Amino acid sequence: MSKHTFLRILRAIARIVLRLIARIQIIGNINYETGGYIIVANHVGRLEAFLVILLAERDDIVLILAEKYKKYAFWRYVARKVDGIWVNRFDADFGALRAVLKRLQNGDVLAVAPEGTRSPTEALLPGKPGAAYLGAKSGLPLIPIGIVGTEDRVVKYRLKRFRRLDITARVGEPYRLPPLPRTDRDEWLQAQTDDMMCRIAALLPPDHRGVYADHPRLREWQLERGSPFAEDWAVGIPQVVEGPQGMA
Repeated sequence: MSKHTFLRILRAIARIVLRLIARIQIIGNINYETGGYIIVANHVGRLEAFLVILLAERDDIVLILAEKYKKYAFWRYVARKVDGIWVNRFDADFGALRAVLKRLQNGDVLAVAPEGTRSPTEALLPGKPGAAYLGAKSGLPLIPIGIVGTEDRVVKYRLKRFRRLDITARVGEPYRLPPLPRTDRDEWLQAQTDDMMCRIAALLPPDHRGVYADHPRLREWQLERGSPFAEDWAVGIPQVVEGPQGMA
């Protein structure tokens, strides 16, 4: 079975399962049928992997798997079928970065959580510079997405009681990073990572923004673009009318 066939089967299964167990609201859209791009999103639950596969609607998506899953035969099988890339989340895995960058340069699509792991607090953790590095090196569009309703705790609680999930995915505006500077790269990458995380935070309700809730860049971004959340309007942030809405 080819990678494309496997992903199409996986996408069909994911669509059926998610429709059975969840009401999914997608606000905004990804208008990229061809060419590479990078989805950057928060990460609070395992269901997000299936949701991103549906959102991307592409068969050339790059699947990144944490090395801890190598011990499971199922995930080793999935990695083989989709040409997945194993990554060490706790160290600077330059080999994995080079492999991902090569795939992006060939026009593939990447979905990544800049935090590097699921958030145990269900709110944003500090972002790591890997996503900003890939965005700068590849020159591809970065598409921020904020997801709520996929928290592992919520999923377990509601499904045990035979209650459907309510999942919302907000898709932000695509943007590109300039090339990496020759000097002060660490500081530059940190600033770009903070900006990226604030763009994601702006797509999340206040209780999901975590360490970026009071970041000055988030405030600047909201004053420029507005917010869809009533809690923000109460503190002087302009109201924004959200774009097209749909169900996965």
